[in-house]
Amino acid sequence: MHKKILAILIACLPVAAQAAELDGAQLSAWWGVPFMGLLLSIALGPLLAPAFWHHHFGKITVGWSLAFLIPCALGFGVPMAIAGVVHAFLAEYFPFIILLTALFVVAGGICLRGNLHGTPALNTGLLAIGTLLASLMGTTGASMLLIRPLIRANDNRKHVVHIVVFFIFLVANAGGALTPLGDPPLFLGFLKGVDFSWTLKNIFGETLFMWVSLLVIFYCLDRFYFHKREEEFAPSLDPTPDDARLRFEGKFNFILLALVVLLVLMSGFWKPGINYNIYGTTVELQNLLRDGLLVVVILVSLWLTPKIAREGNDFTWGPILEVAKLFAGIFVTIAPVIAMLRAGEQGAFGMVVSAVTGADGQPNNIMYFWATGILSSFLDNAPTYLVFFNTASGDAGELMTRLAATLAAISCGAVFMGANSYIGNAPNLMVKAIAEERGIRMPSFFGYMGWACVVLLPLFVIMTFIFFR
Repeated sequence: MHKKILAILIACLPVAAQAAELDGAQLSAWWGVPFMGLLLSIALGPLLAPAFWHHHFGKITVGWSLAFLIPCALGFGVPMAIAGVVHAFLAEYFPFIILLTALFVVAGGICLRGNLHGTPALNTGLLAIGTLLASLMGTTGASMLLIRPLIRANDNRKHVVHIVVFFIFLVANAGGALTPLGDPPLFLGFLKGVDFSWTLKNIFGETLFMWVSLLVIFYCLDRFYFHKREEEFAPSLDPTPDDARLRFEGKFNFILLALVVLLVLMSGFWKPGINYNIYGTTVELQNLLRDGLLVVVILVSLWLTPKIAREGNDFTWGPILEVAKLFAGIFVTIAPVIAMLRAGEQGAFGMVVSAVTGADGQPNNIMYFWATGILSSFLDNAPTYLVFFNTASGDAGELMTRLAATLAAISCGAVFMGANSYIGNAPNLMVKAIAEERGIRMPSFFGYMGWACVVLLPLFVIMTFIFFR
């Protein structure tokens, strides 16, 4: 049913060609209810009605999307509502989900054969490798490459939830802080004119602090669980057979993984100046070419990857389908929230925007860090980054020099605090789904936030006093 509704909306697209964007200054906070309702559904649905949620979360997502689109059509006109769908899908959702799917499919075709035994040292080492790779191939790419080998290495242990949680903290989030390839907010900054090496030079200290702190905490926690019950780690009970020789199957996908990275870089560096206006949404040629070639990469990976490699990874489409359905609704319902934030002090959330500026008119870097971070925990961290990027100045040259500390605070908040909830960053939800498919009982939405409050918030407080005072 929900697919038919979307088809009807898409069929109506031509009437939206000249529609304007939502004016956030005209919207009340009530327009954020569908987005908050969707977030609460994601949080409470699996907890209160897991079977119902599992079978109907797609319909629930469409329901909340319509809860925004129908009032929007009635209040501002059908063209405005449909233009919102067009913009959400063409400018944001399709590039997002195509890149995610490419990394999911390509990394899912690389299978590490041989048995790794999940000792604290090995687990910490795998997390460290994934954290480093995240800045080179993106948090999604590194997460999809390493989460399955990490789970398989610990498949004979009882206490494994903390391993996946810290994997999300490090590989799916903090690891992407050093380059624009690592995390979408930084890539948007790169597209806005921030130098490719700026983050490496300017937030290296903050990033190193997060990496080292989380790895040390993880090692101590994993060592506690590992030695608390020695019988949990018994090679004779290991469901994965011992094999002295470690090897990769589907190695061709490493080439495809590099190609994905190059395509992302191409869309950032190559500026032909050719744009297409599709029903009010501007789409640039380099982005169309990137997304089209990424689809080709997906098809090539599916065609050339040996079947045994995907079977070895227990590859299924479930995780990416879950992310695709949920984030389709998120991108639609988040539109009025972002519009209100972009309206600045004239919008319903003006107090948030005004809070980041001191009485002397200068930016308050502590507030920039926390405001960007808290909103990035629940909103899409890429547009949240842009909101505060533009609030601070909007000029990349000024932000990289005179306001470098402010841009550092915005960047750190957007990247690091995306780990505060399952929806703070797309890989979080994908890692959770893969872990649950492997039989790991992951924390609920609020249970995971409890982990974040205990582990991450103290680190953010310390980081505030060290780096942003």
